[in-house]
Amino acid sequence: MLKKKICMVGHFGVGKTSLVRRFVDSMFDERYLTTVGVKIDRKDVMVGSETVTLMLWDLAGEDDLEQLKISHLRGASGYILVMDGCRAITLAKAVELQERITAQLGPLPFVAVLNKADLRDQWEVQESALAEHRWATFETSAKAGRGVEEMFLALAAKLLP
Repeated sequence: MLKKKICMVGHFGVGKTSLVRRFVDSMFDERYLTTVGVKIDRKDVMVGSETVTLMLWDLAGEDDLEQLKISHLRGASGYILVMDGCRAITLAKAVELQERITAQLGPLPFVAVLNKADLRDQWEVQESALAEHRWATFETSAKAGRGVEEMFLALAAKLLP
């Protein structure tokens, strides 16, 4: 069995904790709870014929006061870059984070996530703005469960030799 450390990164309030909770526990909670520091969960998944244990590091969201601690990403096999489709600023923050992570740790495998697909009619992030980055991007809804498992499994598949 393989173990892989995956970090959830993004601006505050994009849904990192909700995505992990939906994936690990099949639950969603309307209440917003700020992650302080790091919360670690795990889930075993099958990728082809291989069982992979995903160690999910839910990192506190980055805002103007608190910057992502790159040290939390050390030893990570990959990361999930989460954005909120309803807030354009989260795309700009995601670009900054991705560039900082690559500069500090090199090109780690990652997937980009545009969360809150259940509120698509309120989205500020345009697909054309995402396209210029050429990221493997998934639309998810932690609330409805849409695309969540597929996104985690796609990253897990990138981590296998």
